[in-house]
Parts: sequence; C-alpha cells; structure tokens
Amino acid sequence: MRWVNARPRRGTAFLLGALPLGLVLLVYVSVSAAHHAANPSDKVLPTFGAMIAAMHGLLAEADPLTGRLLFWADTLASLQRLGIALGICALSALLIGLVLGVLPAARATFGGLVTTIAVIPPIALLPVLFIVFGLGDTAKIALIVVGVAPFLIRDLADHVAAIPQEQLIKAQTLGASSWQLALRVALPQALPRLLAGLRLSLGPAWVYLISAEAIASDVGLGYRIFLVRRYLSMDIIIPYVAWISFLAIVADIALAQLSRRAFAWAHQAGR
Repeated sequence: MRWVNARPRRGTAFLLGALPLGLVLLVYVSVSAAHHAANPSDKVLPTFGAMIAAMHGLLAEADPLTGRLLFWADTLASLQRLGIALGICALSALLIGLVLGVLPAARATFGGLVTTIAVIPPIALLPVLFIVFGLGDTAKIALIVVGVAPFLIRDLADHVAAIPQEQLIKAQTLGASSWQLALRVALPQALPRLLAGLRLSLGPAWVYLISAEAIASDVGLGYRIFLVRRYLSMDIIIPYVAWISFLAIVADIALAQLSRRAFAWAHQAGR
C-alpha cells in the first residue's frame, strides 16, 4: 500500500498528533533540569514548579491595587477585544465581499481600494490609530480590523466571483433578481468560506492584539507579557504564551466544528 493512501483512524491520529508535543515537553523538561543543575538561579528555562509558583499569585490572589485576579482579568480583556474585532471583520467581509463578488461594477470600482488597504502593514498604522482613536480599546480593535478585514473581504469576493455562471444563469432564468442572487445563491456558499477565513485569521489577529496591548494598555495578555519581560520573568511569560496558544486552538476547533455542523454539504463536496 502507498503511504499517500494510508489514513490513520481517529485514535491513532490523536496519538500521532500528541507525540511531537510530548517530545517537545520532554526535551524542555530535560534541558531545564540540566540548566538548573548547573545554575539554580537560571531564569531562561524555568522548571514547571517555578512556573506554577509564579502563576499562583496571578491566578488565585487578588491584586492589592485593583482587587482583580490578574490572569483572568487579562484573559477577559484580550478575548473581549479580539471577539469584537473579529465580529466586525466577519460582518464587514460578508457585506462588502458579497457586493464585490456579485456585482462586477462594484468590484471594478472598489477592488483596487481593498487591495491597497490589504497590502499596508497594519503594525505601521498603529501610531496613526493611537493618535486618531486614543489609547483605549478602540485603537486595538481597529488594528485587528485593519489587519484582518481586507484579507477576508478579498478572499470572500474572489470566492463569490468564482461561483459557476451556470448557477447564476439558472437562477436568473427562474426570475431571480440581483438581490435574490446575492441572498439565495451567493450567501450560502460564502458562509463556509467566511468561517475558513476566520480560522486562518486567528494567528494574525492575536499578533495585532498583543502588539497593541504591549504598547499601550493596562490589562491584557500582551500587556502582561511585555510588563514582566523587563524582569526576565520567563516563569510567567511561558505560561501566558501557552495560554494564548490554547485559546487560539480552542477557537480554531470551535469554528471548524461550527462549519462542519452548519455546512456539512460544503465539507462533503470538498472530499
């Protein structure tokens, strides 16, 4: 049997996926133990015990100044900013992407503008956003929207524009108007693509969020990482980075499950 035809079962696939992660953890534990054996005060590779001890205060002890559990306050603040920004991105991509994809005249008029905005490095606009919107959450949300929405709009518009002409002709033969074509033909095929685009955008969205929080914020996962870096607190930075990765993985799985359950036909067609 050829390797390209070998498909592992679900349990085997899970074990194969967990194996590299286990090896990484094993290597880290071994290297960390060796570093601390040679230098007990080493901060670069903290032991798991040191990370647990450092995180306990952020997880379970209220901050004397604010009265908040800092870890959970950081998580809630970052997730709120990310959720609002991605919601705006999804809505704008759905509306603008459908219009550009369905209407050739709109695509010819505004396609160049969307492309121009999409190629601008979002981080370069961060000072401008802080000047225009201030140092609050609005600028951080705007950075994510500027970085993610143009990509989603372009992808969705291209996907809708690539719908087979036969479908559009048949719908028009049955009397469908432009509005009905957008809602009854293009929209159902655009929604699975939108969820796929959001999954791909999770990584860049986290990058923009952490960058904005690091520069101007008083709460958030990115803010905390850059606050403690001056003290070389790797025992806090590493758990925070792992937590951000976990949240991103959970969001990716949730979007994938939503797509499979709501649009099973799209995944069957792609097999």
